[in-house]
Amino acid sequence: MNSGTVLEAFQGAGTVRVHKSDHGAVLLERLDPATELVELVRSGRDDEATHILANTIGLMANHEPPPGCPTLFDWVRGFDRYLSEHSGGPISLQLVREAESVYRNLALSQRQTMLLHGDLHHYNVLFDSTRGWISIDPKGVVGELEYELGAIIRNPVELPDFYISRAVVERRLMQLTEALGLDYDRALRWTFAQAVLSAIWEVEDGVTVTSDHPSLCLAELTRMLL
Repeated sequence: MNSGTVLEAFQGAGTVRVHKSDHGAVLLERLDPATELVELVRSGRDDEATHILANTIGLMANHEPPPGCPTLFDWVRGFDRYLSEHSGGPISLQLVREAESVYRNLALSQRQTMLLHGDLHHYNVLFDSTRGWISIDPKGVVGELEYELGAIIRNPVELPDFYISRAVVERRLMQLTEALGLDYDRALRWTFAQAVLSAIWEVEDGVTVTSDHPSLCLAELTRMLL
């Protein structure tokens, strides 16, 4: 789905504003200095970054999706494609089947669904001197708010030794779910399923994925916490 259409549906609540969107071309407001949120994590301020992400999610919550917006049921097809096209590695089929089962059960038991960013993380939130921290580049998907936390937990991608840590995962999830009034267990399960799905998408994009890929390491960690 066109990012301009998704951004218009958010109406500027926690997102960059759209000046004009036409046939796939989007004119956005200028953010200055447009510092990435990842800078805070790089400087040892992950708690502060997580607080900002929680605030951003809160601002973006409870918006109606535009017509034709995909849902989490559409994204589950990634598991199906992988299982139909692979008889073995690079990702364990047992892990894929387990993640698919967790994903489907969560999707079927969602309560309140809404328009989600779909890829909210530390590189997609920028600072503007006038508006504060603003999200950019939404994928746009309909689902429950707990899903939105998954991409945060597996980022920043440049610091896998930092975020693939039980202490960091649990601290971040606790901070986010408490700030937003979300279900910790569901958020943890979404984090596990999404980590596997993220690795599948990497394979589909032609990336070499091995057993020590960060998404798979995070999947194994969160799998033990379920």
